Amino acid sequence: MVEQRKSRWLAVFLAILFTMAAWLPASVQGAGENQTVYVIPVEQTVEQGMAAFLERSVEEAEEAEADRIIFELDTPGGAVDAAGEIASIINETSIPTTAYVTEQAMSAGAFLALSADEIAMAPDTEMGAAQVIDGSGNAASDKAQSAWVSNMVNAAESNDRDPVYAEAMADPGVDLPDYRAGEGELLTLTASEAASEEVGYAEYIADSREDLLSQMNLGDAAVEEADISAAEQIARWVTSPYVIPILLSVGMIGLILEVFSPGFGIFGGIGLASLGLFFFGHMIAGFAGFEGLLLFGVGLILLLVEFFVPGFGIFGILGIGAVVGSLFMSSFSVSVMAISVALAAVAAIIAAVVMVVGFGKRGPMKKLVLQDTFSSKEGYVSSESRKDLLGRKGTALTPLHPTGAVDIDGEKIDVVSDGRYLDRGDDVQVVRVEGTRVVVKPYSNKERRES
Repeated sequence: MVEQRKSRWLAVFLAILFTMAAWLPASVQGAGENQTVYVIPVEQTVEQGMAAFLERSVEEAEEAEADRIIFELDTPGGAVDAAGEIASIINETSIPTTAYVTEQAMSAGAFLALSADEIAMAPDTEMGAAQVIDGSGNAASDKAQSAWVSNMVNAAESNDRDPVYAEAMADPGVDLPDYRAGEGELLTLTASEAASEEVGYAEYIADSREDLLSQMNLGDAAVEEADISAAEQIARWVTSPYVIPILLSVGMIGLILEVFSPGFGIFGGIGLASLGLFFFGHMIAGFAGFEGLLLFGVGLILLLVEFFVPGFGIFGILGIGAVVGSLFMSSFSVSVMAISVALAAVAAIIAAVVMVVGFGKRGPMKKLVLQDTFSSKEGYVSSESRKDLLGRKGTALTPLHPTGAVDIDGEKIDVVSDGRYLDRGDDVQVVRVEGTRVVVKPYSNKERRES
């Protein structure tokens, strides 16, 4: 009887023991066994394309129900607005996050590191020097600087870090001489300084990813690494504030030169390729949709209609408005796009003038300039008003692209076509005279017989 009672108590004890073992933390059962760590690289300049990539990567980690996300940082900094978006992505995920500085986390990179739940740093790495600057490389306005310092301080406080060091990274007015950041200098922390008990910013100093995982008791965890696609690489490059004006300039120059060239050639191809790359990159990054591309196409069509209708009217105004509007619609920043459009417009005008003046008499540019010249000795007549020419017929002495010269009853007259390209020798008829502007259209053999 006693033996049976002992056996029953032993069975109960073993059942309780096995039940408790099942509820033991994963760190006790094994170093990260059955856990998943998602590693996301944060490399090069912080910009809008990076924000789009990180948003996708974090969503993938959440769908995979990862147990931790490690952001591997190696960045010199970048755009403040993009850094703010990335910080929001880090803060909004329910998955615990660790920022692992593999090389450097400067400027906006330091802000991203402070936004993570934990910070790890490799030996000989550094983070800090986060003063905000404007597009010219100078210190930003007091208003922008104050807002940025507040962001740095809030990022530190939200993760129970001493905000004075974050403030010193962004504000040269904070005096920390013990860390080479006296008044007028920005704070940059080494790995050992960040991990010191006094600063307490870095929880780990790890030689490698494997070392970090081991210290975090995740040595046996499954590791998934986010890969940036080729399209996202292009998007990161295209959405750079330094690349956008270049693409727009090349696009505008190409289309301007193509408009004055017969047929469709290399200028138009380069122009459309540059503008297409702009829209493609912004669509991949999530800033543009097909509506922006459609509006741009409508704008080009309106400009072509205006080009083939002499004078500057409603089609030209609407076309320019549609093209510019599509660019702003596809941009992540009104200020960046305003500067880019202005620079592109100036570059296009200067380049077009230089190419016409410098290369107008040779190479493909000769198509843009009237090569033939006519003097008064040859019978060329210029008149302030030639209403007498209205309805008269003649022959093109030069190609009309759309300007050129025609022969009308022995007179050589400077004219412009009604928008169509005409070859030398084509029959023409004067359809409109506006002061010294004589407009002609093609005159077919059929019309000649009917007349």
